[in-house]
Amino acid sequence: MAHSTGTNGKYADFERLRAQALTLRRAGLSLRQIRDELQVHSKELLQRLVEGEPPPEWTKRPNAKDGLRARARELRQQGWTYNQIQAELGCSKSSVSLWVRDLPHPEPKCTPEERRARMNAGLARLRASQDREREETKRTAAAAVGKLSDRELFLVGVGLYWAEGSKDKPYDRRENACFVNSDPGMIKVFLAWLDLLGIERERLRFRVMIHENADAFGAESFWAELAGADRSTFSKTTLKKHNPKTIRKNVGDSYRGCLVVKVLKSADLYRRIEGWWCGIVGAAAPAD
Repeated sequence: MAHSTGTNGKYADFERLRAQALTLRRAGLSLRQIRDELQVHSKELLQRLVEGEPPPEWTKRPNAKDGLRARARELRQQGWTYNQIQAELGCSKSSVSLWVRDLPHPEPKCTPEERRARMNAGLARLRASQDREREETKRTAAAAVGKLSDRELFLVGVGLYWAEGSKDKPYDRRENACFVNSDPGMIKVFLAWLDLLGIERERLRFRVMIHENADAFGAESFWAELAGADRSTFSKTTLKKHNPKTIRKNVGDSYRGCLVVKVLKSADLYRRIEGWWCGIVGAAAPAD
């Protein structure tokens, strides 16, 4: 009998709690509010207490995607593609597929050639927009530099030489200043740097290095004009042999090879360049 009494007591407690929970539920309380009111912290028991009683309207969360789903189906029935629907509604392509996959595929409205033409036109517009953005970024950055002071040009030139100029090695002593580059801008800055250092143009020797199947004469004329030197004063052009097994990408009218700029009697200049670079490295290193 004791066991039966205990069971009946538990049942009575449950029914009492259920009656209270239903009253609170019908009064518009949420499950969390009922939990706090009755101090029932078992989620399973709480669900049993309000079983069969619908939640109040204010606790129901509307499905925000119901409207999107209906609109997606409407657009699909009008012949829109997945990509077009995705762009229109701002949702994922996987969601579009889930919502409309039971609908028939729309009939193509243009031929494959027309689709290809439209795609190419779209790509051309995209690339033109990217080019404009790229050029605007470059223009803004260039304008931010402003006028270089002599010290700024000096430091730039030291770094430029140490990156691209010839260097002395313990196993190969080359204490002479020699700079080689294919970028006209780099050559201009290097020559301006030499002018800043007071290096006379008479001490400079120029030579072109270019592939044998390129326009060597045109390259010589180009570099002579850029350096402000007479082409007849250039040393003999070095022609690089072409490996038929490789495909050259440096072709076309813009390819002019490299210009070699050598400073005569420049051992002392080279030593100073190396010292300047060491000074820059030391100044840039974080303090202990």
